[in-house]
Amino acid sequence: MGEVMIFETHAHYEDKAFDGDREELLSSLKEKDIFRVVNVASSLETTEKSIALAEQHAFIYASAGVHPSDVSELSEEGMEQLFHQTQHLKAVAVGEIGLDYYWEKDADAQKEQRYWFARQLQLAKETGLPVIIHSRDAAADTLRVLKEEHAEQISGVIHCFSYSMEMAESFLKMGFYIGIGGVVTFKNAKKLKEVAAKIPLERILLETDCPYMAPEPHRGERNSSLYLPFIAEKIAELRGISAEEVIEATCQNAFRMYGKMPQLTE
Repeated sequence: MGEVMIFETHAHYEDKAFDGDREELLSSLKEKDIFRVVNVASSLETTEKSIALAEQHAFIYASAGVHPSDVSELSEEGMEQLFHQTQHLKAVAVGEIGLDYYWEKDADAQKEQRYWFARQLQLAKETGLPVIIHSRDAAADTLRVLKEEHAEQISGVIHCFSYSMEMAESFLKMGFYIGIGGVVTFKNAKKLKEVAAKIPLERILLETDCPYMAPEPHRGERNSSLYLPFIAEKIAELRGISAEEVIEATCQNAFRMYGKMPQLTE
């Protein structure tokens, strides 16, 4: 890829899948031109772990937030803890937060997800941080909560985007970015391919969601930021431009969204 710098906007390097070779893998990223990583939290515990990783590595930054599948652990005390963690110098977002009706079919549990989603959006507004949104099988309710909380005042990304072009346009109108990962390389990802081809390039962020969702030709393996070029190449192919253009634009987009992060390389 030459001189182009790659920005990984969504990784989970605190995950136990990396326990065997974490340091070795992280130290290899810069050789492959990956010079920024946002390690995304999904619980109170992984928020702590993400911040610890960011403290250990100059090029890693962290988010603070609780994933919809883990909101039962949240309380007023937990929200206080998250507020405190967002004040860390290397905390650059609130996330991943949102709704997941794929794993949760119970109406009361879904209502609880919406409550804590709204509360964490309020935290983002209070702290001036962007949000990283997880939304699965919950497009209409995600949009409704975002509108109720005036999320157009908050920057953010719809991570691992899985909805239609029409839905993408609704999120884009609110000023959100669209996170595109390995799924765009899958044969059956027709809707996502359409979105990746048609939305403005200045609204796309590159992400892996590693250790999950490895792109082709590594589907089914443990994912890592080293596979970001496969995602950039597929988006480039769909748009009829070069992978370098995709990498450069998505890098600028990420810096625009993560406004708190310094742009200079260490």
